Amino acid sequence: MKQRIITAIIAAALFIPFVIYGKVPFTLLVLAIAVVGFYEILKMKGISIFSIPGGIGLLTLVLLVIPNKWANDVLDVIGYPTILMVVYGLMILLLIYVVLVKNKMTFDEIGFILLGAFYVGMGFHYLIEIRGNGLEWVVYCLLVVWTTDSGAYFVGRKFGKNKLWPEISPKKTVEGFVGGIVIAVIFAVGMQMIYPLMNGYVSLILITIFASIIGQMGDLVESAIKRHYGVKDSGNILPGHGGILDRFDSLLFVVPLLHFLHLFSS
Repeated sequence: MKQRIITAIIAAALFIPFVIYGKVPFTLLVLAIAVVGFYEILKMKGISIFSIPGGIGLLTLVLLVIPNKWANDVLDVIGYPTILMVVYGLMILLLIYVVLVKNKMTFDEIGFILLGAFYVGMGFHYLIEIRGNGLEWVVYCLLVVWTTDSGAYFVGRKFGKNKLWPEISPKKTVEGFVGGIVIAVIFAVGMQMIYPLMNGYVSLILITIFASIIGQMGDLVESAIKRHYGVKDSGNILPGHGGILDRFDSLLFVVPLLHFLHLFSS
């Protein structure tokens, strides 16, 4: 626990200044974090990010992560109308590679690389985009994710008796799941009182409940992936916490969700 707390304090001290400043430094930091996350998910499958398929997947990830205004500049240079068309072209290259190496790289592995790029890339992409719409939205997203995680952990330890999904995450409990939602709502209401973010408390509470649930589902998805591939943590870059995906798994679900609700879409 001591190591976990120390790591959290150091990570927050390094990350928060970039969040506050925003602009290019924040974008580059998020891009770097996304690259590490992509490396972690490929490693679970035994695919090297330095291989040809891994490199093509990395390029796909970068194109998905970069902010829309950067993507438009890239498209102007290469003459393509959408990033999706470029990604489709990269997918074709990966499929051709399967033929060239005579199935030493399989169709399943190609699918894993592309899905991994979308899973990691889109969540971090929207994290960059919401920062462009105001610091308050990033603060809200981080607040929901962090308070849900902490609330679920401490409430689960104190009151947890009923397992939530033991086949996927043996330590998570129903009580912790509900406790995480309640704590997130309390903190979101506190933020609304200090800095009104939404029109009315009813909307705030409903959206926070939904975001908290989706965030916890993101955590369970990451747990399911790790269990399937037989790893305890996605990585070891954060002592006491594991890897990048272990810390950002909930955020990868919450940020796109709030974008799809048009809360901060451009």
